[in-house]
Amino acid sequence: MNAYLNQYQNNLVSTASREQILLMLYDGAIRFVRQASEAIADRNYSRKATMINKAMAIISEFSATLDFEVGGDIAHNLFALYDYMNRELVKANVKNDPQPLAIVDKLLSDLRETWGEAVEIVRREKAEESAAAARLGGEREARSFSVSL
Repeated sequence: MNAYLNQYQNNLVSTASREQILLMLYDGAIRFVRQASEAIADRNYSRKATMINKAMAIISEFSATLDFEVGGDIAHNLFALYDYMNRELVKANVKNDPQPLAIVDKLLSDLRETWGEAVEIVRREKAEESAAAARLGGEREARSFSVSL
């Protein structure tokens, strides 16, 4: 069963758009932060450390892929926010404290929601552009057909 799940996940990622991958990474980071919080409650400190490390790896990747030339102030603000989240995760890991995890969970969830909305807006705009292009192409075909008659 695990092999089938791995194959499914590999297919999901390999066929996903960049936007979908971004949202999947946010979902993963949020899941890992929540699992770390559960691990603290269960006093499973090894699992806590593993989940925090996974969340930090994703957040560090977000930070490393920021384009400051294109993103300007937004990229700089995201960089500072990702840095803050990683420091909070370290604090949670060292002190076995779920409070910093709750802060990071909220920040990641808000960012994920915002990115999800942005992805949906872009998807709708592309669909509208495609529909408009198709209508325009259909009108041109109709005009060329009537001219050739």
